[in-house]
Amino acid sequence: MDAFSDVLRSAQLSGGVFLHAEFTAPWCVSARMSPELCSRFLGPASHLIPFHYVVEGELEVSVGEDAPMRLRQDDIVLFPRNDAHLMGSDLRLTPVRVGDIMIPPEGARLASIRHGQGGPATRLICGYLGSESRMLNPVIQALPAAIKLRVDAAGPAGWIRATFEYAAKEIDSLRAGSQTVLAKISEVLFVEAVRSYVESTPQDRSGWLAGLSDPTVARALALLHADLGRAWSVEALARDVGTSRSVLAERFARTIGMGPMHYLVHWRLQVAAQDLKTAPTTLARIAERIGYESEAAFSRAFKKEFGMSPAAWRRAEAGRR
Repeated sequence: MDAFSDVLRSAQLSGGVFLHAEFTAPWCVSARMSPELCSRFLGPASHLIPFHYVVEGELEVSVGEDAPMRLRQDDIVLFPRNDAHLMGSDLRLTPVRVGDIMIPPEGARLASIRHGQGGPATRLICGYLGSESRMLNPVIQALPAAIKLRVDAAGPAGWIRATFEYAAKEIDSLRAGSQTVLAKISEVLFVEAVRSYVESTPQDRSGWLAGLSDPTVARALALLHADLGRAWSVEALARDVGTSRSVLAERFARTIGMGPMHYLVHWRLQVAAQDLKTAPTTLARIAERIGYESEAAFSRAFKKEFGMSPAAWRRAEAGRR
């Protein structure tokens, strides 16, 4: 498994759609996803990634101090860290909270919003991806506050547009399976958006995603993720990548922000934390799987990383669920 797929798998993302909105100019709203907004579709989640798909019209979106982003029909914007954001035809207006104007869903239909002053219309489908994992996922950490993805029929992601439109039209008719289709397409569009962002990342950028654009670093990441329990060394990793120890160490640290072995330890413990939460496996088996020679060594490293023992972590996660 490549590093990108492995990291996304560990996040345990599940998606869906919860809101169909129609705005008429002028309008401005403030939004930030909360688990309550999509609780009827989503199980326990510690992290949410909301998105908005523009079915018709256009709008501006602003996150924090960043310059506003212009969206039009067939654009999708995702917010990887669920940052509060403004949306509207005119962001200078006093914003209305989305939660204050939402119309609760009836039966299996979506929640809805109808808001504005009667001018040109903008229609949105709003959805989310949720993750039970509380780990600081390197993909999510490396992404900007907002990602824009174009899914027009002529582009490579045109199939997303066609599937979204097909499933969305069926939601109000209560046709069986529509929610499932939208849930799966939500997960796929996140992958497509991240891929698009990676491909547009300048070569001189640093960070986990930038590492995927460097053939040497990408190969090293793939090898580490494919064989997490191996007794790796920088020399062995460099030999398998096909470069020198010094070149690998320098390029890996410059791109990822830490050395290969430091990264390996960090990722091993993230995987262990996930196993402790989801797998009824002994500590000794988890330690062996991620490359620790003894349960005691694993426990020491885990406590240093997370501030509690593996057993305490497991109990805390069980209590949270």
